[in-house]
Amino acid sequence: MKVLIIEDEGQTAERLENLVHKYDKTIRVIDKIPSVQKTLAYFAKDDAELPDLIFMDIHLEDDLGFRILEELKLTIPVIFTTAFNEYALRAFKTFSIDYLLKPIDYQELSDAIDKFKSIVKPTLATDRFDQFLENYRQSTYKDRFMVTAGTRLQSISVAQIAYFSYERKTTLVNTADGKFYSLDYSLEKLLEMVDPRQFFRVNRTYVVSMPAIRSINQHPMGKMVVEIEPNPRNEVCVSIDRITAFKEWLGK
Repeated sequence: MKVLIIEDEGQTAERLENLVHKYDKTIRVIDKIPSVQKTLAYFAKDDAELPDLIFMDIHLEDDLGFRILEELKLTIPVIFTTAFNEYALRAFKTFSIDYLLKPIDYQELSDAIDKFKSIVKPTLATDRFDQFLENYRQSTYKDRFMVTAGTRLQSISVAQIAYFSYERKTTLVNTADGKFYSLDYSLEKLLEMVDPRQFFRVNRTYVVSMPAIRSINQHPMGKMVVEIEPNPRNEVCVSIDRITAFKEWLGK
């Protein structure tokens, strides 16, 4: 396994390298680079050795580390190491594995590398990042949602969810056993949180799961009605502009 450290503080870079070797002596640190410009120059070389994983400080000596990812369009997984916590959301939108605050704790670093190894199963260099992208996307989908039932909190598995609906200005999660609970997410946000292979937004008010669909009826004038269980309060029709995408989704 090859690691690149992008860090502008020499002692911090050395300590990080020592922590990495404490975790696994066979990990090879291919370089330690202090700035954005020098990192861009490194990757511009024809014979640049690509790492499997990057440790990146956010505040470098000449710019923010995000610029490296933006300019190079890198799809190499990153563990951010920083003294600032205000960039966590921006980091999450990249190929980040974890976000570690300085001073780096060895156990947190170990957990981050373990997480990287669980997502990425290094194979040949040609398909390493394709595999990472697929595993990364799957790992970021939610497995469960926390809901409130009266005064009691309850965790619902995504496998139990039949569909999401938007009714009376409230987003609801409807389970296969006929129960429903309110959620503090919009349908747009939920679509980012669940696996698109399992859920599809058929119209403005319903996101349905594949197992909940019992039948699909084509009506004159192009109308398509989806029968789902448990029965919803309203008829569920596929929006005209979503019919083609819906058929493609069913065929996957």
